[in-house]
Parts: sequence; C-alpha cells; structure tokens
Amino acid sequence: MTHDYYALLGVKRDADEAEIKKAYRRLAMQHHPDRVGPDQKQAAEAKFKEITEAYEVLRDPEKRATYDRYGAAGLRRGAGAGDFGFAHFDLSEALPEQQRGQDLKVTLKLDLAEVASGTTKKLKVRTYERCAECGGSGAAPGSRPTTCGTCGGSGEVRRAARSMFGQFVSVSPCPTCGGEGSVIAQPCGKCQGEGRVRAEKTMEINVPAGVADHHYLTMRGAGAPGPRNGPPGDLIAVLDIAEDPRFERQGDDLIYDLPLSFTQAALGAELSVPTPYGAATLKVPAGTQTGAVHRLRGKGLPRVGEGGRGDLHVRVHVWTPTKLTEEQRALLEQLAKVEGSPSADEHTGKKFWEQLRQVPRPEPAGADARARDPHRSPRVAQRRQGPAPARRPARVRARGGPGRGDCGARLPRRDEHQSGRRADGVPFAPAPVGRTADEVAAGLKGCTAR
Repeated sequence: MTHDYYALLGVKRDADEAEIKKAYRRLAMQHHPDRVGPDQKQAAEAKFKEITEAYEVLRDPEKRATYDRYGAAGLRRGAGAGDFGFAHFDLSEALPEQQRGQDLKVTLKLDLAEVASGTTKKLKVRTYERCAECGGSGAAPGSRPTTCGTCGGSGEVRRAARSMFGQFVSVSPCPTCGGEGSVIAQPCGKCQGEGRVRAEKTMEINVPAGVADHHYLTMRGAGAPGPRNGPPGDLIAVLDIAEDPRFERQGDDLIYDLPLSFTQAALGAELSVPTPYGAATLKVPAGTQTGAVHRLRGKGLPRVGEGGRGDLHVRVHVWTPTKLTEEQRALLEQLAKVEGSPSADEHTGKKFWEQLRQVPRPEPAGADARARDPHRSPRVAQRRQGPAPARRPARVRARGGPGRGDCGARLPRRDEHQSGRRADGVPFAPAPVGRTADEVAAGLKGCTAR
C-alpha cells in the first residue's frame, strides 16, 4: 500500500482543506463499494479504504503536520495504523446528502386488555418500496448513473463575486443534479428514474404494556424509502385506547365501583371483581359502609420502563332496591323493629371522605397558577388562610372647650394630624402621649349624641 496521501487524492502538497475535501468526494463516489459491480467490490473496498485513510490524515492539521515532517511512519508511532479505516469514517462527508423518504403516520386502536398485557399489531399501509428492476438506483438495467459534469460529483457549485469589500464565495446545490452529484442518462422504465414504486405493505408493530392514550411509537427506518436509494423515513404510530366502561383510569391505577346489597355490607361477603387480568376475589368485611375503598395491589396497569404494576381501587356502594316484594317488605319491617337507630359516634361521613381521599385523582387544571397568582382577591386569600387578626381600635382624642358638644370631644382637623386614616377615608389621630385608654374613657362618660 502506497503512503503518498497527496498522490492518492490527486492534490498538491500545498492544497487547502476545500480542495482536499472536493477531491475526496470525487474519489469516494468513484470507488465506493456500493457503486460498483459484484466482481469489482473487493478491489473497490481496498481502494476506498486507502483514500479514506489519506483524507483522515490530511483533513486534520496536527496529523497533516506530522505526516509532512515524518511521513506515515511518524503517524504509526504516535497512533498506530489501526486509527484509520471505516471506524472513523462518516459517509455523509464524502457523498452529497441524499433526499430522505417521508415519515408514515398511522393510528393504532387498542383496548384496555391489550394495554395491560402488551400486544403486536399488524396493519396495512400504502407507501413506497425499492424498485426491483433497477435496484433503487433509478437507472435502466445495464446502465449506471454518471458523474454530473456541472459540479464534478460534489453536488454543489461555487460562485465568486467581487465587491468593494472583497471577494465573496457562495455555495449552492448543483442545478443539474439537484445536489446528488450524479445524473441518470437512461432512467428506469418501471420507476421513471425515481428508484422506488408505490406499494402496499403489511407492517408489524410491537406495543409495550402500560402505554397511555395519545402516546406514539416511532419505528426508525420503517417509513417510505428515499428516491434513488435515499435513506428511509420513520413510521409513527399514534395510540388510540378505547375506554373500558368498567374502570376509571388514573395513571397506572384503576378504580372500580362495586355495588353491595344491604345484607352483604352488614354481614360481609366474598365477591368476584373484574381486573384487566381476569376475575379476582375480594373479601368485604362485615359492617362495610358506602364509600369504603379496598385496594388490590398489583392489579392495575404496568409501569412503562419502570417495572411493576399499579393498584386496583375497589370503591363500595351500598345498593338500595327501588321495588320490593311483599316478602321483602315484611322482612324489612320486622328488621326495622329490632335494628335500632344509627349511632352518632360512627362519623360515617368523615370516614367516607377520608377513604375517598386515598383514591388517586388528577390535579385540577390551573391549581398551581391560582396558588402563585399575586393579583388574586385579598378576600379569597383570607378565606384560604383563615381569618385575619383583629384590627386594633382607633383611639379618640378628647378635648374640652366651648361649642364642642356636651363632653367637648371632637376629631382633629386634617392639618393637625397626618398620622393615620380610616378605611372610609376619615382621618383619625392617636391618643396623646401620657394618657391611657381608661383615662380617655373616663373623660367621655356622660357624652350624649347630638
């Protein structure tokens, strides 16, 4: 293997980075293993590896300086020959960017049982597939895409313009090849040079357990293929989960309402309750009240990415019949004579609300915003935080003198005191220093309203 990297790329030793990159792109497209026949693939791989090694050295200023001073042997002493090859190669730097295929979006309908256990869904989608006649290249059988004569295979054209500020260089996609670097002289008759044809495919989507409504699954590379062997898009499956009338879902937990007869609630019973995994047995203790909540651990939905399951909360409701037979009425009337009145110490209402708080409920929308709102009404804040402390009563100053009422008390004028103002806008003055409230009250005795 020759180690004259400049000769491999066909550039001068004083070539700049742009010239080296352009030469590498041209040679990479010429010797890429995917662009040659099966009989030339092995030789193309060897040649492609040589020019890649040369490009990796000359594109790096430090490696290039070491190579210019010591040659390839200096590079091996520093890093070893294993640093070059396909491991550090990005094909997007050598080949012009190909047009990516479209993403496919489908809706996947699920029920609660499929969410609980996970499932695999098959559905048909209308999309594209690679043309079998040309292999996705877009060229007719027996022909190959040729290098674009306008851009020389780089996929871009450069235009230089001079102005009073200097020279400006603009880079744009090649108008002849559309930025692909190659043109098709003889397009395929089946796909018309597109490299893909319309088709209907059956897709298989694996849905993990515990997903929620309106979540989506992304399958990379399962979308439509790009034109002329371009990279494919993605398949996006949006989940539409039907509601189960038996349960109310709260995250990973489920809530089930269980009706009980009066005798079952009073005497206790073993009942069968539904779960996403089949029926389960619930032991209802004697004396169960309406609103009691029983928890079946691990009978909820799986937690996605965490392991384990949520719980099933069984909420009890004592059922009251609306129509009674003669026998039932007679038995209930007989029971009414001996059952007595409910005890006032049971506090069933308080127990009901305590048990109801244990059931997970969603946070009301905007609750945090109302708590943080600095402009909310002070009356609302007072109701939330409790009654405000009692306001200290105003102290009235008493003065004697003629024409001032029976006791001579009056309010001070505005220009006399500016120390305070009442809520209704009337100014008030504090008591003078040295007099107590009792003294002021004693001076006001005998005052009559005028």
